[in-house]
Amino acid sequence: MKKLFPRSAVGAATLTLFALSSQLAQAQTAAPSLKEITVTGNPLGAADLIAPATQYSGEGLLLRSKTTLGETLDGTPGVSSTYFGPNASRPIIRGLDGDRIRILANGGGSLDASSLSYDHSVTSDPLSIERIEVLRGPGALLYGGSAVGGVVNVIDNRIPREPQFDEKGGISGKADLNAATGNSERGKGVLLEGGNHRYSLHVDAFDRKTSDVKVPRDLKCTKAGVTTTSRRICNSASEVSGGAVGGSVFFDQGYLGASASTYRSTYGTVAEDEVTIGMKSDRYAIEGELRNLHGPIQSIKGQYSQTDYRHTEFEGATVGTVFKNKGNDFRLEARHAKLGNLDGVLGFQTESNRFSADGSEAFAPYSKTAQSAVFAYEELGTSWGKLSLGGRLESVKVESFGNPRVARFTPARRDFKPGSYALGALWNAAPGWQFTGNLAYTERAPKDYELFADGPHIATAAYEVGNPNLAKEQSNNLDIGVAWKSGGHSFKVNTYLSRFKNYIALNQTPGVTRNAEDGEVNPVEDAGNRGFTASGAEFKPLAQFRYEQVRARFTGVEASGNIRLLEGASQVDLALRGDLIRATNLTNGQPLPRIAPWRVGASLLWASGPWGASFGFDHNAAQKRVPAAPTGQTGAYTLWNAAATYRVKAGAARLLWYARLDNITDKLAYSATSVLTSTAFPKAPLPGRSLKVGLQASF
Repeated sequence: MKKLFPRSAVGAATLTLFALSSQLAQAQTAAPSLKEITVTGNPLGAADLIAPATQYSGEGLLLRSKTTLGETLDGTPGVSSTYFGPNASRPIIRGLDGDRIRILANGGGSLDASSLSYDHSVTSDPLSIERIEVLRGPGALLYGGSAVGGVVNVIDNRIPREPQFDEKGGISGKADLNAATGNSERGKGVLLEGGNHRYSLHVDAFDRKTSDVKVPRDLKCTKAGVTTTSRRICNSASEVSGGAVGGSVFFDQGYLGASASTYRSTYGTVAEDEVTIGMKSDRYAIEGELRNLHGPIQSIKGQYSQTDYRHTEFEGATVGTVFKNKGNDFRLEARHAKLGNLDGVLGFQTESNRFSADGSEAFAPYSKTAQSAVFAYEELGTSWGKLSLGGRLESVKVESFGNPRVARFTPARRDFKPGSYALGALWNAAPGWQFTGNLAYTERAPKDYELFADGPHIATAAYEVGNPNLAKEQSNNLDIGVAWKSGGHSFKVNTYLSRFKNYIALNQTPGVTRNAEDGEVNPVEDAGNRGFTASGAEFKPLAQFRYEQVRARFTGVEASGNIRLLEGASQVDLALRGDLIRATNLTNGQPLPRIAPWRVGASLLWASGPWGASFGFDHNAAQKRVPAAPTGQTGAYTLWNAAATYRVKAGAARLLWYARLDNITDKLAYSATSVLTSTAFPKAPLPGRSLKVGLQASF
């Protein structure tokens, strides 16, 4: 597959970094030290957030990075993963996935087809990410009804927002080389930035290749009619590359910047032994901000992005289904001048995308979705903390154009007017103690595939049927949290309740199957038992699943903490984490599918001078609470892990050597949140033991 950044270029750039570091030592000026705050769902730049949030950056992000965004965040309290093998997974937040979780790129829209199907990957690779912010719960309503579960904001510096150098100028950079044993991973990335106090330029590139992933048990693999057995997940190899160029100009009252990025991926879909996906996505973004304005408006910030996404599913060497998604996103925020202790922003957002699918698995029609919204967020400072109030009104139009090659799709259109509102409070009860509460009402417009799907979805072993009569999804949400911090000791606990009046669920239709080739209902083999239906079509029955609305309830608790065991020249900490969630279909009293069991984990962290190390475990309980037992049930397991780092200077460069050992005991485990566990397909276990080593250099 043709790539914008070939491997040779990435490798050459990586080596060039070390030469540049010594040549530019005299010219380099360190970037000013800025206090890092969570920006997602925090338009006022407050140090304390009312909504529960987690962020990863630097060494913390480096040591937890996996090959997908979902697996990178899995294990964060309240966050699990859809895990469709090692190449495709989205985050699940508080039991909600798909289009109830909004994935952003630098606060703007990130467009792909990952929410349409579990085997479609997210167009974001951990190698190119500077920081990830996770906002849990309905406090994310500023980003729309599709953020009722939360927001994941993937942040890079492709459009710099602050000058990184003084008037003398300079250059900085970073390079990473890594390798892993479990999937024979070989990855590399490079980043260069330069400029002065008036402009900044950015360029990055990354590349990674993996083989089939090792697991602790024998699995069958059938290719070209030949079946073999090995301790690897069949068809789980991947090849990923991408990069970006960007820059900003700075003036006394703000900045204006732009970037162009590309992402390319070829990977196997583990549900089908001979199906691979070739994906490409190109994204262009413009962003700017005017600050320190006089009058009623204090600052104005605007973002615009345009994405061209396409992926092709290959059955062997034959082109199967081609998915395309093209769209744009525009967001404008204006922060008003303070009115006493009242501070806030007003905003406008518009999004539009066109989707098409052509081929044997075109289970959704050509469609267009257009959305516009106005929103407001206000905070009132008090002597004991603060109060917040937010609201968002949307207009959503979803239109099906049918499909010129598929007769079963018919043109149709639905219009929706969702509205969402939230009230929050933060109370500084005593030194080191903080209490938070959030109450929200949210509405979400159904997606195009929920309304108009009608076709075979082989990856999930289902024939999906949409419901054009779906109403807006409505929910009431309550979140209560408490946090305490004293020196190196801390803990946080959040508990939540979400009740959906008409949750959109994909439910199996009892006793109904469809033929994958022609959609015939309840196909039966002919008298000769030759594998054909009575109409002569090939006999490939799939269970029918239909989008329906039910009452649903989600309840849960999330906790994390740190105990400082030793402080001084050497530092030792014990980090603790855990969560529990129960999700129920109140209409029939059954559990909702693919919900994580209760989980606990702990890590012992040690640091001394240039050295650092960690050792810990993550325990997942058995999940027996599933709607179609025993299908979908998983056993309990504990995964042990360890990591080590060593920092050293080499001239002007700072070197970080790192190593991470995952699944130390080579434990056989299955994910309760993966659709692969709840279908008739062979189960894809979680990866076995793997050692990853790498070197990161920065200057």
